[in-house]
Amino acid sequence: MLPLKNNQNMPAVAFQNVSKVYEGARGRLQALSDVSFDIRQGEFFGLLGPNGAGKTTLISILAGLARASGGHVRVLGHDVVSDYAAARKALGIVPQELVFDPFFSVRESLRIQSGYFGVKGNDAWIDELLQNLGLADKAGANMRQLSGGMKRRVLVAQALVHRPPVIVLDEPTAGVDVELRQTLWQFVSRLNREGHTVLLTTHYLEEAEALCGRIGMLKQGRLVALDKTSALLAGRASTMLRFKTDQALPEAIAGQARVTGRIVQLKARDAADVEAVLATLRSAGVAVEDLEIGRADLEDVFLEIMQQGEAA
Repeated sequence: MLPLKNNQNMPAVAFQNVSKVYEGARGRLQALSDVSFDIRQGEFFGLLGPNGAGKTTLISILAGLARASGGHVRVLGHDVVSDYAAARKALGIVPQELVFDPFFSVRESLRIQSGYFGVKGNDAWIDELLQNLGLADKAGANMRQLSGGMKRRVLVAQALVHRPPVIVLDEPTAGVDVELRQTLWQFVSRLNREGHTVLLTTHYLEEAEALCGRIGMLKQGRLVALDKTSALLAGRASTMLRFKTDQALPEAIAGQARVTGRIVQLKARDAADVEAVLATLRSAGVAVEDLEIGRADLEDVFLEIMQQGEAA
């Protein structure tokens, strides 16, 4: 097991001018373009972006599953190519896909995973993982017998079984129940407080806002935002007008609105903006229900940045 911290000034993860190009029959695809940022030791970092932005490609390069076309990636100073074994031992990665061995029980799978990293005699830690991830009563069950949510829990346990100093969670709660999400975040937050570095990719932006101290955003393979979560929220529109309606919005505001079913959200800089929107709705005869005025959340900030494009 690697120590949680070596040199305090050394980044837990360093991406330096990372590029990735795929060549195929359909031509050349630039998946990543000159991506550079560091993740500090002990940080809870969020990596966000729409589908196809390059998040999974970047994680694959970090894990050694793909080779960068240019640049370098280091984990606690270990290059993921030239010092692969040490870099991989420092990582615990929870992948998006449900990958499992159907021939072993949950406990056997965790013991085998421990062996991959040369870890022995860690039954107490395995028991703690099983307990904290709600798997204690499934320890003897064959992996084939588990539901999708339970298999996801086992993947998390496998990623943590060697107590890695850097934990990478790639869409860990996609399609899972609320109970698992709460259990997982309680446990991972505890590990983060104990000094583990966490890198999270997620489409649940409320999770990123609640958990991540700093966030980077990718769009079309480029880093378009990188800052503290609080700074990203403070630097964008701080007021949002939210209401419900069954009617079509007037053209004057329809292009600026985010509509989800009956719920409409509109950016408002100040009280004059709010009054202008309400006046436009009244003059158009649009009936409004459940009117709320609140601050922008990370989803609002994310959509604004993605619409602006490459404005890091």
